Amino acid sequence: MGYKSLVLKPFSRKIARDINEWSQNAVTTQKQIFNELIKKGKATRFGKDHHFDKIKSYEDFKNMVPVRDYEGIKPYIEMIKEGQKDILWPGKPAYFAKTSGTTSGVKYIPLTKDSLLNHFGSARNASLNYAAQSGNFEYLDGKLIFLSGSPKMELVNGIKTGRLSGIVNHQVPAWLKTNQKPSYETNCIEDWEVKVERIVDETMNANMTMISGIPPWVQMYYERLLDRTGKKTVREVFPNFSLFVYGGVNMEPYRNKLESLVGGRVDSVETYPASEGFIAFQDQLNSEELLLNTNSGIFFEFIPADEFFNEHPTRIMLDQVEPGVSYAVVVNNNAGLWGYSLGDTVKFTSVNPYRLKVNGRIKHYISAFGEHVIGKEVEEALMETSRSFDSNVVEFTVAPQVNPETGLPYHEWLIEFDKQPDSLENFILQLDGNMREQNIYYDDLIRGKILRPLVVTTLKRDAFRNFMRAEGKLGGQNKVPRLSNDRGLADKLQLFRVDTIEEVA
Repeated sequence: MGYKSLVLKPFSRKIARDINEWSQNAVTTQKQIFNELIKKGKATRFGKDHHFDKIKSYEDFKNMVPVRDYEGIKPYIEMIKEGQKDILWPGKPAYFAKTSGTTSGVKYIPLTKDSLLNHFGSARNASLNYAAQSGNFEYLDGKLIFLSGSPKMELVNGIKTGRLSGIVNHQVPAWLKTNQKPSYETNCIEDWEVKVERIVDETMNANMTMISGIPPWVQMYYERLLDRTGKKTVREVFPNFSLFVYGGVNMEPYRNKLESLVGGRVDSVETYPASEGFIAFQDQLNSEELLLNTNSGIFFEFIPADEFFNEHPTRIMLDQVEPGVSYAVVVNNNAGLWGYSLGDTVKFTSVNPYRLKVNGRIKHYISAFGEHVIGKEVEEALMETSRSFDSNVVEFTVAPQVNPETGLPYHEWLIEFDKQPDSLENFILQLDGNMREQNIYYDDLIRGKILRPLVVTTLKRDAFRNFMRAEGKLGGQNKVPRLSNDRGLADKLQLFRVDTIEEVA
């Protein structure tokens, strides 16, 4: 055992004990955080506009503070960008996390001195908790890859501004920086393909023990690594590689490909980070459940997903959630976000402690005909079908076709295969059947001949990478939406089509 793992061993065990303790007292902790947030927020412009001085309970808060998305909070963000202080949180933010929005264009999410620990501290705790649970401390002695966006910052009226992953890079402590790959200079490269080659240069002869990043971009790194070294598996290049940390997208559609590149399964820790806060992380070995991060400066609210677009949806705090119900996540935090809709939907698997699975995006759905298909449903249907046909999918997205040239409307699946099924027609038949089992409203529309069965458009190899490159979104934290309720993405991807199966009998 090396020096770092020896020193961090007792600290890791303390972290694990602390996580176990606060996870057993989540509701009490959430109420304490709520009171602390309201107390701090009273002196801000937002707090005065929303009468925080009159808030004595959660019911008062709901009456004073509506749920809003970025557009709703943008006027306050603009005041901060103009140089004003005490707007959403006392003082000024330490950073703006700059993200790309859809309707809002570029979004500027504030991060304060109070909220920074939520981001880096939670990521650190997730990995050290793994070490304590697994007994694998040795990975702390090797080199660690963080595949992330550029840490370059720009100034917006004196506030450092950049990608969240780049900001977190600035929070890495000195003792860990000596283990970290790639170098700062390489991390600053904006062109993802050039950056990957440089990362391969810096890591191919190193003792890599942990790799962290979004699965599709990690896959691209693995492929370049094997191509450059001439090895058959990542394990041949990195024999001590023992931990994969990931987040941002569902791992399952990528698992088979990643494991074939690695040469088998390695331990993994899933995280649920967002610019608005570090929401949850995997706290148990070999579990798909994520522990809600209830002790890190965020007060959570939840709205039943099927009510989200109602005029007066039900809005509850943690002690009222039920397992098996899909909820939209709303955050209030010590960065000054209030009643902020995260856009994600989750489903609790346990309430003692509060563990969950992410199952979609409020805005990433298909409901052109009232079916309200969500991300989890299409992923489950495709994974089950792929297993049955021993096929591998690189990436996919689904969109409605409301006005086809002939016949009934349908859902179009645009799929890039790594290994195509022997019979694409039979694959489509089963995929449609699996979708009908996943979503009863979709099944009703097929039975009622409102929709015809789904259509699959197969795409050329590297279609999604080439598309993301053309859009200027290759690499970093960028992800392909699995679902769209319009044809914007689907129509652009037609340029990469190979073949379309027009009908499913």
